[in-house]
Amino acid sequence: MLAVKNLTGTSTIFNREVRLMGNRFEISLVANDHIWALARIDSAISEINRVEKLLSTFNEDSSINAINRNAGVQPVRVDAETFRIIDRAIQISSLTDGSFDITYNTVNTDADDMYTPVAVAPAKKLKKKISLTNYTNVVLNFDAQTVFLKNKGMRIGFGAISRGYAADRAKYILQMEGVSSGVINAGGDLLTWGLQPDNTPWTIATADPSQANQPYAAVNISNMAVATSYNTEKYTSINNIKAKTDINPENGFPVSKIESVSVITPGAELADAMATPIIAMGVNAGLYLINKLNQIACIIVDDHARVYTSKNISVMM
Repeated sequence: MLAVKNLTGTSTIFNREVRLMGNRFEISLVANDHIWALARIDSAISEINRVEKLLSTFNEDSSINAINRNAGVQPVRVDAETFRIIDRAIQISSLTDGSFDITYNTVNTDADDMYTPVAVAPAKKLKKKISLTNYTNVVLNFDAQTVFLKNKGMRIGFGAISRGYAADRAKYILQMEGVSSGVINAGGDLLTWGLQPDNTPWTIATADPSQANQPYAAVNISNMAVATSYNTEKYTSINNIKAKTDINPENGFPVSKIESVSVITPGAELADAMATPIIAMGVNAGLYLINKLNQIACIIVDDHARVYTSKNISVMM
């Protein structure tokens, strides 16, 4: 279904909401003609579906499944696009000291679903999983364009960055087809470019009205991406202690204090990848890392509703 929102001026926001990659995707673009806009949105949806097939572990013929099947056996040659995604993921893992990691272990059978959050295991099982999960055991051969997982039982999955990468690719397709302004809402992660029909910048609230009550709702995000990660309220028992389910991969213990993190960058893939690791790292370490990097900012809300921001970003309270 295509929805039309009339604003001042000759341009209009055309909007379509669909279920893709296990998430709600909402594609909005600024245009003058509804037939042309519908065709452009169809192109974006086709690209998102292509990315899903590329990165999904449900596709038996995918490069990802070939890599996983050959863990501890032999390297697997993959297509250039998949190789670049894995390379970037490993770089992000290194940047975050392993807080971000695309590897997992078959100890957790639920992890084969790339869109299902990893269930929290009992302490002993979790310890084993952590010891066998390490991005440094992914070997890339740039000359042969191969990927090798050193240990049997290792797996890689892209649930942490797949939405962001799909949104980036959809934006690229839309821009190539002449869409000068729009918003892609990928399950609450936002990617914008251009201006609104009234020539004002996109803000978090205008890109996603459901976030209008957030303390950072008025932040200008034109030509930027925003990914938000929440410290979930699902609880588990580890050594008879109730704790939130976000786990620090460094030590296997639950993380508290941070309620949500919003990362702002030019690209949705990086924003998507960085949001959850900041929760694992904590307020001080997270802000320290973000402040060292270029073209990236973050907004942290703790469990007492206090707001922390990285440098060069201001939130009106």
